[in-house]
Amino acid sequence: MAAGGTESLYPYGMNTPIFPAPLRPGDLIRFVSPASSPTRDDVEASADLLRDMGYVVDYGRNAFNKLNYLAGTDDERLADLGEAMRDPKVRAIFATKGGKGSYRIAERLDFDAARRDPKFLVGFSDITALHLAMLRHGAGGSVHGALRGDLRDSSGSAHGPSLTELLTASGPVSIAAQSGEPTAALSNGRSAIGPLIGGNLDMVTTCAGWALPPLDGAILLLEAVGMFLGAIDRQLTLLRKGGHLDGVAGIALGQFTDINPSGSWTIVDLLRQHFEPLDVPILGGLPLGHGENSESFPLGYLTRLDGAAGTLTARMAP
Repeated sequence: MAAGGTESLYPYGMNTPIFPAPLRPGDLIRFVSPASSPTRDDVEASADLLRDMGYVVDYGRNAFNKLNYLAGTDDERLADLGEAMRDPKVRAIFATKGGKGSYRIAERLDFDAARRDPKFLVGFSDITALHLAMLRHGAGGSVHGALRGDLRDSSGSAHGPSLTELLTASGPVSIAAQSGEPTAALSNGRSAIGPLIGGNLDMVTTCAGWALPPLDGAILLLEAVGMFLGAIDRQLTLLRKGGHLDGVAGIALGQFTDINPSGSWTIVDLLRQHFEPLDVPILGGLPLGHGENSESFPLGYLTRLDGAAGTLTARMAP
């Protein structure tokens, strides 16, 4: 995608990720709960969808545990992830939900197993902590998204590929910005190439300094939900003044959902204050996050942010 080869496009200090092969019918998908406890009926409905698509589905032994706001103890949740990563029959791991708790175990993942036998890890929100830690340690296959229970699972939409299309792809996949998303106002028409890293802003900030990969040369994806402007302001200030945004190649902005305004300031005003001084390509309006029309998209793959076309395109290849 650019002169100098693939490795030169990955941030300095970040191992070039090892990516999984595309899924095939009959492959085993395992549901685990790295964060909060899910509703069993919801998970079983998702499993039925995947079986209808031709996949085999099972569950981690602790997938339906409950300990306050967590799906069991840290060791229980970590054990399910480790077993799935080390099981050669498992070709994709789906998080049952986000919530809280992935950040408690992210640094303890079996990264050697994840690099030795890479497989997809599907989830978003709190699961961002796992995606970041995996990429920091050179383990690819992260997908920011989830099963939605509609055509976005199998047939996609006008704005992006379906989740199953992502998991079976061996070439480029694209997602288009939507003018109706508030962050579309921040797009500046410029373009960039680099690995797409990020996800939920709260988790990106939580992981800064220990699980966040270096972002020099990367495209940073951010989305958020249910936050006050002041909290977002503090988090973006930490990322900027802590040097975590130094050298970032571009900014991809997803959905900032249920954000509480403050006086005359909106989320667009605040994001503009933090990102325009970086003088990098910005593409807003991406349907990625917690909104009703949210889509799925892969992380870690080399991605082109095309400001003129209003698209992100990831080159998916094992």
